Amino acid sequence: MESTPYIVSARKYRPSNFKDVVGQSSVSNTLINAIQNKTLAQAFLFCGPRGVGKTTCARILAKAVNADDITKLDEISDDNFNVFELDAASNNSVDDIRSLIDQVRIAPAGDKKYKVYIIDEVHMLSASAFNAFLKTLEEPPSYAIFVLATTEKHKILPTILSRCQVFDFNRISTQDITDHLKYIAEKENVKAEEEALHIIAQKADGGLRDALSIFDQMVSFSGGDLTYKSTIENLNMLDLEYYFQLTEQLSQGNYKDILLETETILSQGFDGHHFIGGLAKHLRDLLVAKDDNTCSLLDVSEGFKTKYQEQAKNIDVRKIFSWLKIIGDAEVGFKQSKHKRLHLEVTLIKLCDVALGGEKKK
Repeated sequence: MESTPYIVSARKYRPSNFKDVVGQSSVSNTLINAIQNKTLAQAFLFCGPRGVGKTTCARILAKAVNADDITKLDEISDDNFNVFELDAASNNSVDDIRSLIDQVRIAPAGDKKYKVYIIDEVHMLSASAFNAFLKTLEEPPSYAIFVLATTEKHKILPTILSRCQVFDFNRISTQDITDHLKYIAEKENVKAEEEALHIIAQKADGGLRDALSIFDQMVSFSGGDLTYKSTIENLNMLDLEYYFQLTEQLSQGNYKDILLETETILSQGFDGHHFIGGLAKHLRDLLVAKDDNTCSLLDVSEGFKTKYQEQAKNIDVRKIFSWLKIIGDAEVGFKQSKHKRLHLEVTLIKLCDVALGGEKKK
């Protein structure tokens, strides 16, 4: 008996209704209200970074406009006769658009009210293809709905923009991505530490599809037991514990141990510029952790949030300000420095000098 083929998480858990779309509630609610109140536009432009749900929402909208009950979209199969998708990245010529326009003249099949045309990566259309499409977009048949999706809104002609309802999709928050990964891990019987899922969410930089791809990779690497240690190792990320330890040494002015710690970090292949940037972020996080009102700005898991609050209590805020200024100046000169390691070590020694009272002497 043949085994069931493997399906990547981005496809397996692709939402089939608006309520399951992650991190785009304003877009989902607006579209739901437009469908229920029968105030649908005939042309939409979905803009935003990759992997945030533009094409997914376009497909859900295509299914919903012909549904009797949009709360039961899960039970409705895809309508292959009344939904047309065009990838403008590879079909961007005038002939491709003319072929689409010829299809627009045909009324919906069966008893359906609408035909939906989804054009992905619409900014890739040539100027002549845009012009050929303009007239149809301006005066479409009553049954035609166009959904254009793009990652580069600034490349869309103003004449096209003015004929569309524009929806801007935001980057998905780290917490929303983490919660979704936690849900998938439970469904797939994957043991996953929250810190590991949070690191994956941060690495994805607001793109859920990227997060799911990384998640699949990490599950394969770890054999279904996803730990924080295995995740940062596979993603080649520096453990936050290094920064906590380094900050303790900085606050004591312990430059000897700091130089040894730096050697350990650089010997693992980490870039010095990336390392000093990570230290700056760590100090910034300590700064916001000092006050309960700003603690919500910490983009870390709950476990690390507690560690930041504990370490922040023992470090004077003026010391953090001085450290951040030194690092800021060091980052400016890092790229021009011919001896980058020496530049990094001198910067760390300057940070130690602050702890030993060097700033006061000046």
